Amino acid sequence: MKSFILASGSPRRKELLEQAHYSFSVKTSHVIEKVEEGLSPAEVVQQLASQKAEEVWKKNKEAIVLGSDTVVAFGDEILGKPEDKEEAQAMLTMLSGHTHSVYTGVALYSQEGNKMFYEKTDVEFYSLSDDDIAMYIRSGEPFDKAGSYGIQGFGAYLVKRIIGDYFAVVGLPIAKTMRELQKLGITPNM
Repeated sequence: MKSFILASGSPRRKELLEQAHYSFSVKTSHVIEKVEEGLSPAEVVQQLASQKAEEVWKKNKEAIVLGSDTVVAFGDEILGKPEDKEEAQAMLTMLSGHTHSVYTGVALYSQEGNKMFYEKTDVEFYSLSDDDIAMYIRSGEPFDKAGSYGIQGFGAYLVKRIIGDYFAVVGLPIAKTMRELQKLGITPNM
């Protein structure tokens, strides 16, 4: 059986693959992320996922390597991880009462070739009071999450509705990923 490597240190991606019964190892990519100017959010996540997968694959060419990246986009603005409480507050205030888009890109590298794809999910937030935002920031969740929130944790409190793949918002569109892995001979260990 081919070896399967997740090129990500994300505990959420690891958990999703474990829940899908995959056998894999984790080799975190340490690539310095570089994005070309003028790319759409869909292109950005695919480029970043590809950079991560390629870096790990170059050292493990016998394996199937999965890289992934997620961004939050509000209009034309891509929101990264907040650097501090003030930036988290500004992002959450911006998203309050509005719909934004979450893009997750996936890159699969193998000797058979490379495959990239993405999923876009629209997320609508409730209108948040200053107290709602302050409470969420006190939870500590915003600081390692794109857009300053995680849908799978306490951040679920912020979300009114989603249109698209919930798991893509968490960090990996697992159903589509499973179908692409199957084409490469990687199947759940059941």
